[in-house]
Amino acid sequence: MSGLLDYLQADLEKRQALGLMRQRRLLDSPQAEHITANGQAFLSFCSNDYLGLANDGALVAALQAAAAEAGVGSGASNLITGHHRYHDQLEQALAAFVGKPAALLFSTGYMANIGVISALMGRDDAVFSDKLNHACLNDGAFLSRATHHRFPHNDVATLEKLLQASTARHKLVTADAVFSMDGDIAPLAAYLELCERYDAYLYVDDAHGFGVLGPQGRGSLKHLGLQSPRLIMMGTLGKAAGVAGAFVAGEKIVVDYLIQYANSYIYTTPAPPPLSAALLASVKEIEHGDARRKQLFDMIALLKSELSLTRWHLLPSETAIQPLIVGDNHEALALSQYLQKHGILVPAIRPPTVPANTSRLRISLSAAHSEADVRALIAALHAAEREIPAGTQA
Repeated sequence: MSGLLDYLQADLEKRQALGLMRQRRLLDSPQAEHITANGQAFLSFCSNDYLGLANDGALVAALQAAAAEAGVGSGASNLITGHHRYHDQLEQALAAFVGKPAALLFSTGYMANIGVISALMGRDDAVFSDKLNHACLNDGAFLSRATHHRFPHNDVATLEKLLQASTARHKLVTADAVFSMDGDIAPLAAYLELCERYDAYLYVDDAHGFGVLGPQGRGSLKHLGLQSPRLIMMGTLGKAAGVAGAFVAGEKIVVDYLIQYANSYIYTTPAPPPLSAALLASVKEIEHGDARRKQLFDMIALLKSELSLTRWHLLPSETAIQPLIVGDNHEALALSQYLQKHGILVPAIRPPTVPANTSRLRISLSAAHSEADVRALIAALHAAEREIPAGTQA
């Protein structure tokens, strides 16, 4: 090998030595609280399937019926012949569900974020982003060619100084509603007040709040009681909704504009129509899913009240994402592997996904988890702290 291939090999070896090598698992079961991965049965705390809908019978039946009617592929881009009746019905249902005038479907949350930000912002504009925002929000800002300002996590005062000093033509504040690695909720009310004061718009990535937070699972904005024409929200449909894709909801003029200028919407084939049919069933399940949400929050409370560790600690999250901070990359891997040997799957998250020295286990809870499941995790973590020496390498 020479040149590029030598560089790639050296970089991979370096990642391996630092305990940063990523690995895929082969799932051979439906996504659920009990799965089969790499040929082994696990109790899983890895999934973002917060309401247990990924293998729900009503969604499966809706998908099967729609596939028999509409086929399995969209066949063309949205602006040719790919925009099916099921897509259109889902957009209308989602807009009504979150209380916005219009919504637009994207194939993934990543495509939604890069498409929206790069369409709405340009060279003479400015984007203001929380430093812990998901990578796709940062990538959207980069693709827009706008000036990109990043402020410390949840730092309202610094954001105000940046907005006040900005002379940009248009200003957009971007933030996760629920942060995917910390599980905390952004101070969106304060951000919206600043946007009103400094003529900016607020783009909220509600990937981990939609379906879980707010009355009937309508999302973080409803949870916080926020409503304004300056609000644009993105919700993913492969997490609490249990299927795949994403949507952006806002004023009708915003959606009309995105149809004309969002490249990740225009230049791609949309998701198969049967997925939208399954998601129409999912929206109904979410709307009537208070029992699921109660079970989820009961499991969150159980974990937080009964997990008592001295070397590792949970971050102060009230959501389904419960990060257990370990610190060292190798020790986080060792802890994850210890749990795997005991039949429990919890992923180790390391830099650059999280800041240096904050490697962690990202515990994801679901309404599908039982009290016995959560108690099994608690017992295993207590045993691991006794048995894994500090600084252990995987």
